Amino acid sequence: MCDASPTVVPFLDRDHSIFAFNERVLDWAARKNVPLLERLRFLTIVSSNLDEWFEVRAADHLTGALSGEHKGPYTAGSFARLSAAAHQLVERQYALYNDDLMPALAKQGIAIVSHGDRTPRQKAWVQEYFEREVRPLLIPVGLDPAHPFPQVANKSLNFIVRLAGKDAFGRENEISIVKVPRVLPRLILMPPEVAGKRKLLVSLSSVIRAHLDVLFPGREVGQFSQFRVTRHSEVAVGEEEVRNLRTALRLGLHQRHYGQAVRLEVSAGCSDHLSNFLLQQFGLPPETLYRVHGPVNLARLQQMIDEVEDPKLLFPPYTPSYPRDLVPGRSMFEQLKKRDVLIHQPYESFKGVLDFLDEAVHDPKVLAIKQTIYRTGKDPRMIDLLREAVRRGKEVTVVVELKARFDEEANIDGAEALEAVGAQVLYGVVGLKTHAKMLLVTRREGRSLVRYAHLSTGNYNPRTARLYTDISHITADPQLTSDVEQLFVHLAGQSRLPKLNHLWIAPFHLQRRLVERIDLVGAAAAEGKEARIVLKMNALTDEPLMQALVRAGRKGARIDLIVRGACMLPAGVPGLSENIRVRSIIGRFLEHSRVFYFRAAEDEQLYLSSADWMNRNMLRRVELAWPVLDAQLRQRLVDECLVASLHDDRDAWDLQPDGTYRRAKGAETQRSHAVQSALMERYAAPPGEEEVRTWT
Repeated sequence: MCDASPTVVPFLDRDHSIFAFNERVLDWAARKNVPLLERLRFLTIVSSNLDEWFEVRAADHLTGALSGEHKGPYTAGSFARLSAAAHQLVERQYALYNDDLMPALAKQGIAIVSHGDRTPRQKAWVQEYFEREVRPLLIPVGLDPAHPFPQVANKSLNFIVRLAGKDAFGRENEISIVKVPRVLPRLILMPPEVAGKRKLLVSLSSVIRAHLDVLFPGREVGQFSQFRVTRHSEVAVGEEEVRNLRTALRLGLHQRHYGQAVRLEVSAGCSDHLSNFLLQQFGLPPETLYRVHGPVNLARLQQMIDEVEDPKLLFPPYTPSYPRDLVPGRSMFEQLKKRDVLIHQPYESFKGVLDFLDEAVHDPKVLAIKQTIYRTGKDPRMIDLLREAVRRGKEVTVVVELKARFDEEANIDGAEALEAVGAQVLYGVVGLKTHAKMLLVTRREGRSLVRYAHLSTGNYNPRTARLYTDISHITADPQLTSDVEQLFVHLAGQSRLPKLNHLWIAPFHLQRRLVERIDLVGAAAAEGKEARIVLKMNALTDEPLMQALVRAGRKGARIDLIVRGACMLPAGVPGLSENIRVRSIIGRFLEHSRVFYFRAAEDEQLYLSSADWMNRNMLRRVELAWPVLDAQLRQRLVDECLVASLHDDRDAWDLQPDGTYRRAKGAETQRSHAVQSALMERYAAPPGEEEVRTWT
């Protein structure tokens, strides 16, 4: 048993942990045994993830570097270290793109054809396309006192051009900017009459680059480069100071496109003259400049996957089974009277959740439906069902989180659509994001009102339900559904929460209850009793919870942490965390479920949750965790979510004491075990439903 005296825990750096996660994702793009277009997809995922990191987390480090001030972790040193790590990751991306993926695709007859490699017939087609589709939308801006540097939107494609000669007024203004509209596709598939039997594409940047001289008649085009600037994109709205949060957010979304610049990407051949000019315009230091050997936005290569869509270069389609705990065609309310239902997505279909809501909408005995919405995406099915419920005379209350990052506009549109038909739409609690996922149905049965609830670790988004692993829990338990009702009352009226039966709620007591549970396991370990903690989540960065885990581990508790993304808790450090093991599963699907298992002697509990173990989730969001009370369902979750992940030796990565990750032993062997593959095999249904491929 380890010494349990207080100690300072040297937590790992969060941002470097995020980069390490993206390295693990990029590993999938490098694997020769992964279908080629899927490898390309993983490359685009890393690019998208990096974009989000720069948009959300880079600004504070950059500001610390520019100001020279030391504000917590945001310093010139932190900025320099993160810049070096980011440059290294980007270089690896483009090396993989140029030296591996594109040559491999070319062998399959798939290529992005540069101007120099096009045949005369292909050049003629590209020129005709440029004149018809592109040129009418381009307006070069020559820079002079009357035409200052234009506003360049976040992540938009642009060109900077250096011109020789004089303009129409005899002036020698040499710099011009060409902004490329977002409505234009970034990749264009050439027709068979010019491509032959191959799948040939041209990039929009290549099309424009080949015809830049057409945009500047009478001038000579000299140096030029494509460029893209990434901006800080958190939408800041002082909720206490606005009367209508929805209106304020709509205005704020426009400003997101023009926030503080944090990164500049240019072509590898961009001259120092042009790159320095751009850095000066955006107020950026040299470390923020990324010279790339290829398109400045690799995430847009997703379009290539969609255009080609060759089945032999993709994962075999996966069809999820209808939830095994449900009998299709039979009333779900009658089934729930007998026992709770678990749906393990995406191995089992999200259709079970949609069917639950659909039955509630069309059942005349259902009087009220309450639901939280954090991310529904662009799929209209959930919103359409709720609107139909209103039309059928049911009381519909929806708590919409308008501030769900990068889904604000979709959520605003959904809220307005619901309000238009008379639903009661709420926007949660001022200053907190409502991240809890819950759906409550109230039904008249004889003289009683009976509640049914759906609780989930993931969002009400039919698309991501096909791509993310999550747990849906549908129950008629009177105490649990009563707790859900009380939480909705709190969100609507801001009333004080009464004592609840089972739910743990953030920001009130979720963190405290988790610490208490961890300490209880630690106390059992100190007494020589069985003490076990297994936790599955997306991120672990909350210091009080990490401190509690270290305390329990030092008392002898065995602790396994399955953390997909950022983890700041060092594992296996002698005298500190030698009883703590951390692993990350990176697979075909995005690991997203949150499952918390605690055993202290004979006391065994398992909780599902909407919350990752991050400070914001514990203190600045409305989150919930709830117990799975049915012993059989609890064992199913232990087997499928926890034990299987701990035995994965193909897609798992183990965190080392120095903060690096090592791929699990057996990853390259034929007899290795992958939890996702095993569950796909267990739950696969005959073809007939929508296909699932991978995650974004």
